[in-house]
Parts: sequence; C-alpha cells; structure tokens
Amino acid sequence: MGLFENEEEAQDILEKSRKRIDEIDNDLVNLISERTSLARSIVLAKVFLGMEIYDKSREEQVHAKVNKLAEDLNIDKSILSDIMDMLTTLSKNRQREILEE
Repeated sequence: MGLFENEEEAQDILEKSRKRIDEIDNDLVNLISERTSLARSIVLAKVFLGMEIYDKSREEQVHAKVNKLAEDLNIDKSILSDIMDMLTTLSKNRQREILEE
C-alpha cells in the first residue's frame, strides 16, 4: 500500500488516530447531552403553543438538512439518517419524561 515507510510510522499514525477518535467521541457525547438538555425548553414551548411532541415538519427539515450535509461530506445518507432518528427519539423521550414530572 506504500502509505508508510515502516511499521513504527504506521503504529504511530494508528495510535494518534485512535487518540483523536477518542477525543471526538467525547465531544459527540457532550454534544448529544447538550442537544438533549434542550428538551425542557422545547417541550414547555410546545405545551404553551398547543403543539404535539412529534413535529413532522421539523423532523423533515432536520432530515433534509442532514441529507444535504451527508452529500456534501460524502457520508452514507442512510446511516446518518438513522443516527438523526436516534437523536430525535432521545429528545422526544426526554420531552415525554419532562411532561410526566
């Protein structure tokens, strides 16, 4: 494959890449936590406005935006869409929990 001059260089790149992935994973979890923490203000606003927790038009907007980003960044649209579905489910579940408090 010719990418590395020797085993030591390949090992060094592997370790640095894994370290960076660990940092990114931490950032992702923190961002997911921050995203989920917005559920309280969102659900209270929805209640005040007489809206349902499930907002089809908003979810369609999110998916359209994510599909565009996936195309631009050459990321598998289907997998990214699944991730967004999980994030919106996490948010909706948190909103339901808040309503039950």
